[in-house]
Amino acid sequence: MRKNDIVRIEITGMTNEGNGVGRFEGMAVFVPLTAIGDVIDCRIVKLAKSYCYGIIEQIITPSEHRCEAGCEAFTKCGGCAFRHFSYEEELRVKLDFVRSSFERIGKLPLLPEEIIGSERVSHYRNKAQYPVAQQDGKAVCGFYSRRSHRVVPQHSCDLQPEIFESIIGRIMGYINEENIPAYDEITGRGVLRHIYLRRGENTHEIMLCLVVTSKTAAKAFEGLYSELAKEFPDIASIVLNINSKSTNAILGREFITVYGKGTIDDIMCGRRITLSPASFYQVNTLQAQRLYQLAGEYADIKEGEIVLDLYCGTGTIGLSLYKEGCRLIGADIVPSSIENAKKNAAQNGIDAEFICADAAKAADVFYERGERPDVIIADPARKGCDRATLELMAKMEPKRIVMISCDHSTAARDIAILRELGYEMSKCAAVDMFARTAHVECVSLMTRSGTTDING
Repeated sequence: MRKNDIVRIEITGMTNEGNGVGRFEGMAVFVPLTAIGDVIDCRIVKLAKSYCYGIIEQIITPSEHRCEAGCEAFTKCGGCAFRHFSYEEELRVKLDFVRSSFERIGKLPLLPEEIIGSERVSHYRNKAQYPVAQQDGKAVCGFYSRRSHRVVPQHSCDLQPEIFESIIGRIMGYINEENIPAYDEITGRGVLRHIYLRRGENTHEIMLCLVVTSKTAAKAFEGLYSELAKEFPDIASIVLNINSKSTNAILGREFITVYGKGTIDDIMCGRRITLSPASFYQVNTLQAQRLYQLAGEYADIKEGEIVLDLYCGTGTIGLSLYKEGCRLIGADIVPSSIENAKKNAAQNGIDAEFICADAAKAADVFYERGERPDVIIADPARKGCDRATLELMAKMEPKRIVMISCDHSTAARDIAILRELGYEMSKCAAVDMFARTAHVECVSLMTRSGTTDING
């Protein structure tokens, strides 16, 4: 086989990144924008020893699961992966992702039997971060194309609240009227890097954060704040973030509130939650409530028990699962998240303790203090837990560990380590928090080996 050869293959599988997989003369061929069951003529664009990449030249027989994408930017934007086939098929593919990782990476004896689908597959996100760039002499914003930092201009993303499109349109109109230059990653020049919007699903409060290169540059937007607040009454907070570094990180460390209270509120599982710009908060609020409900069933917290919430963010999981008479302690590495968590506990009438530290340090502090939690809840970032944290978790000998993971491959790895440390997986399920993307979460209950599963 050579580059630019055209071969006919049937798509029989799907990778975690959302590429279809077929075979030609024993070689795996990865093809984006395909569905299982497609028969295609494929042009080979990249070759390796045992696999190659291709693009669709022609669809000979479409999969029965194919559907219209419903988005003009789908083939260019790097946000969605599965708009071209049905949501039912997407759920089946995602459940297979989790099952494959648990079996292949973790060598786990228990695989999830179900996936909890999202109540909404469009307009479900409560947060969007739009990169801004200069193209053809004017500022544009949208989303990065796949595997690049090239901005695809797009305001009307189907995953975002519709009001975001209107706000973005108003901001971009102002920027181009005032000739405010977008940031250029190559030269380091320009003013505006990102536009960041966050919305309370249940309160409808909106936070706007403009990421700019300097405090001086921020003066260019002074005529915009009152106009936006007047035109969009749901805007409760406008914040400037100063990011002058040549980095891929979206946010810098300094925040300046220029309108409103600097935070917004939302309701999660009946608890009032206050959010700062840098605070972690699940982007799909309705589905997060279902995720937390499942985690609560697994945790089965009883009166008098001690609950340790690692990677607690703004405290949403621990506060959602809190039962009268239990003791809640949590930890997170982001200072503003811990400030929010303390406020959230207080405004919901819950006496809880939160400390600012990474998970391993926090676990060590709690262990040295003599804390022996009955339940540990861990919701790490995509990279999962490090071994030191897992060892300290096991050392505290909790009866139950509830693992919430946004990456099934690192979840499989972490669960395998906990099994080495004396815990067995009693229950597990997949949860689709990010419909139309390739991401899927999973929840697992770990109980100490030799003990009975109390959820039985």
